[in-house]
Amino acid sequence: MRDESAEPARGAGSLADRLTMIPPARDMEKGDLLFAGAPLIEAAPEKTRKFLAGVFTNAPYLRDIGLADEERLLAILDSDPLVRTDKLIESARGLRSESEAELMSELRKLKKELALTLALADIGGAISLDDVTGGLSRFSDAALDAAIRFCLDELTRRGKFAPKDPEKPEADSGFIVLAMGKYGAFELNYSSDIDLIALYDPDKAPLAGNAEAPVEFVRLAKRVVKILSERTGDGYVFRTDLRLRPDPGATPLAMAIPAALVYYESMGQNWERAALIKARACAGDIRAGEAFLREISPFIWRKYLDYAAISDVHSIKRQIHAQKGHGRIAVAGHNVKLGRGGIREVEFFAQTQQLIAGGRIPDLRGKRTLDTLAKLAELGWIEEAARAELEEAYVFLRAVEHRIQMVNDEQTHTLPSDDAGLARIAALMGHEDVSAFKDAVRARLVVVQGHYAALFEDEPELASDLGNLVFTGDDDDPGTLETLSRLGFKRPQDACRIIKSWHFGRYPAVRSTKARERLTELHPLLIDALARTDNADQALIAFDGFLSKLPAGVQLFSLLRSNPQLLNLLATVMGAAPRLAQVVSRRVHVLDAVLDPAFFDAMPRAAEFRAGLERTLGLARFYEDALDRARIFAQEQQFLIGLRLLSDTLNALQVGHAQARLAEVVVQMLMERVVEHVAETHGKLKGGDYAVVAMGKLGGREMTASSDLDLMLLYDFEEGVEKTDGQRPLEPGPYYIRLTQRLVTALSAPTAEGLLYDVDFRLRPSGNAGPLATRLSAFEDYQANRAWTWEHMALTRARVIAASSDRIQAKIEKSICDTLCKPRDVATVAREVAGMRARIEKEKGSKDIWDLKQVAGGLVDIEFVAQYLQLVHAAAYPDMLNQTTETALGKAAEAGVLDPGDAEVLVPAIRMYHALTQVLRLAVEGPFKREEAPRGVIDLLVRASGEPDFARLEAKLADMQASVRSTFEKIVGPVRVQD
Repeated sequence: MRDESAEPARGAGSLADRLTMIPPARDMEKGDLLFAGAPLIEAAPEKTRKFLAGVFTNAPYLRDIGLADEERLLAILDSDPLVRTDKLIESARGLRSESEAELMSELRKLKKELALTLALADIGGAISLDDVTGGLSRFSDAALDAAIRFCLDELTRRGKFAPKDPEKPEADSGFIVLAMGKYGAFELNYSSDIDLIALYDPDKAPLAGNAEAPVEFVRLAKRVVKILSERTGDGYVFRTDLRLRPDPGATPLAMAIPAALVYYESMGQNWERAALIKARACAGDIRAGEAFLREISPFIWRKYLDYAAISDVHSIKRQIHAQKGHGRIAVAGHNVKLGRGGIREVEFFAQTQQLIAGGRIPDLRGKRTLDTLAKLAELGWIEEAARAELEEAYVFLRAVEHRIQMVNDEQTHTLPSDDAGLARIAALMGHEDVSAFKDAVRARLVVVQGHYAALFEDEPELASDLGNLVFTGDDDDPGTLETLSRLGFKRPQDACRIIKSWHFGRYPAVRSTKARERLTELHPLLIDALARTDNADQALIAFDGFLSKLPAGVQLFSLLRSNPQLLNLLATVMGAAPRLAQVVSRRVHVLDAVLDPAFFDAMPRAAEFRAGLERTLGLARFYEDALDRARIFAQEQQFLIGLRLLSDTLNALQVGHAQARLAEVVVQMLMERVVEHVAETHGKLKGGDYAVVAMGKLGGREMTASSDLDLMLLYDFEEGVEKTDGQRPLEPGPYYIRLTQRLVTALSAPTAEGLLYDVDFRLRPSGNAGPLATRLSAFEDYQANRAWTWEHMALTRARVIAASSDRIQAKIEKSICDTLCKPRDVATVAREVAGMRARIEKEKGSKDIWDLKQVAGGLVDIEFVAQYLQLVHAAAYPDMLNQTTETALGKAAEAGVLDPGDAEVLVPAIRMYHALTQVLRLAVEGPFKREEAPRGVIDLLVRASGEPDFARLEAKLADMQASVRSTFEKIVGPVRVQD
């Protein structure tokens, strides 16, 4: 342990009497001017004035808080700094404020006085490093206690908490705050954040009324954070950080002790062991906190020498030690905490050996860095000379760190890069000569680096042919930022932050050491693949989201490393197809299918979809489970279909067919489940039949990744049947409406596994004004007597996709055919179709050539032509009826009702539009904006179009749309948009 005998003792005199160092003022005349309006200071002894001038001309923050209250400043100088510190701490601990605002104000005022007291005493050499860091840490304990006590008092007044001791409600409260890192070791620096973990014991907490521990203690933690860290007119007390708790991205601010124990026992990582070495119960229910730390002691301290743990410490340190070689260390701009030879290296020097041997040697389980160095020397793990050198360097560098922070009260550890800034720090350290100060700093850094290098002499390299790629530690490695920028990452700091988070084991996929090792090996390949998407930042964000949802990572990382082509394909998905990226992140095993050579050969068939979904639903334990499993299956299959498009295995027409087949199978099999589910309550309708009719894109087999399902449900039943045969019987109409409602919910309700499809029933007879399910006879009557022309246009795409019997399917198909083959007045239909196109153009029209559906000459024009031709010519040529637009145009041409020249305009156009639409629906959320589109999406569009480049593609699109609109007006008539 450190020898405290030579350090200042309480009662050894006032701060002014104990000054041993007067920092040189930057400008003594300016220093005198500072006190022109401060008569009490002007009257102070010359030594005091010189000291304050030296401090205030070099540290603006201390000047501001010092001169804000002249009497307080002189009182600090006239008192024993250690005694004053003790009083300030006790004042904070004893606060019992009436309001939150009053508490926040009082704590901030006390913290300012403490900060000024410790800073002046530290600079003046009147107290030791331990007095400074210990005073800050103990004040933080007191502030936390005051904040917790205030919150518990309020909870008591609301009848939700019954304290065992109203004067000390935090005692036996079950609410625990652990101090972590430097704070846990009483080593806070001058402008430190405080790292905390908040826990609660749900069985011990004396809650009352209807209070629930998870709710109340999470709220309490949030409020304590606010009380301490929110900036007000009085400043702040401490910035707080609760990210060291288990899995911080997925857990609440306050965590139940049983959950924390399970986490540490099953998933805790070596970096967390290192963090918990310094942990201590600092506020709240101290006894419960100490009991918790005893319980997790076996996790922190292994029974056997743990050399395996050192690999994780290596990975954390690689970032800090990334610059290899033994060149001269530049002091200007150097980070005294994280840089070569810095404070962190001293801490790691001690901590690494604690992790290795602390399990067998309890004496090595200390929290404080200098105590641990002393114990390592005492036990013979290091030489006494090494201990002495490291201690002297550590104390010196911590003093430098404090003075860097005193200048502007900033949480920084980096020395200024200019001589004027360095001169401030040098002066606060008692150096008049900046060069001498640089030499003093460099000498300590070299000493530390030498001892650390000996401990880590076998450290592996972390560089690749791409350049430096180092992603562990607290701060960013400049070489890595340079590499990322060169590769095309526009926000390299954000990229570093994302990748570094993986190495802290905060996602399930990277919690195991092996997974992190595999991911590190994958870094060069992964980053290169993401960079090649030309939307590297977005691709990385998508990959991070993907990684966050993975249940495990070793298998995938090994798979990707062994199959670079799969990694490139996955990177394309991440950069260009966000919908696919979401699926693969939830269902990583879909990638297995991509490795099957058959994946690139076969067009998926309905029979395969049905067999796969039958297997999936066969595993369901209950109805809601079946809905979840259907979502899993459909999302996986949509991913594989989309991937086939991206990999050029299927063309756009085939993709539309495949998506439609998948949707048909899902609707068929879920409808069967819906019928059985409704039967549990209402029974079935004897002699009743139903059919689900697809319209729109599903009916036309032209679905994309984001298509809605346009559906209607038709039914029929034998005369004389009045009700279903269940416990709660329904009449036929309400029964089929109930089936339809349940089908809509089965398809479109969000569950834990997401959505299946958005569903639209507005194309049913009378739209939203009509019943949700329609009897066949009513459907036939409506179509024959009341339907509008646009409804018959929609009917050209109608087809039965699920039916309870062949009989009703045949009836519906005949009814649709009869309706469409009815003779019509050509001029009337042409006028109504053109008018409808004009109305749509007025409401939704666009001049953007990439609005492929609504732009003049776009998809709507071609679909309307095909529907118009079927309506006016099906009476003579019934075989030309077909739900798919391209096929219908081909049949119209064969029947001679579509001029071959017009067909040569329309058919290539709809193929082009569908190909581009399929890519856009996979790749882009919202409207396509060519100026913002990444190269990966542009390349996919160019490839899908068959054009040589994007400029030619845009020119071709504009010409094509003009030709389509001209053809539409030639066949149907002019589109007159009314103002």
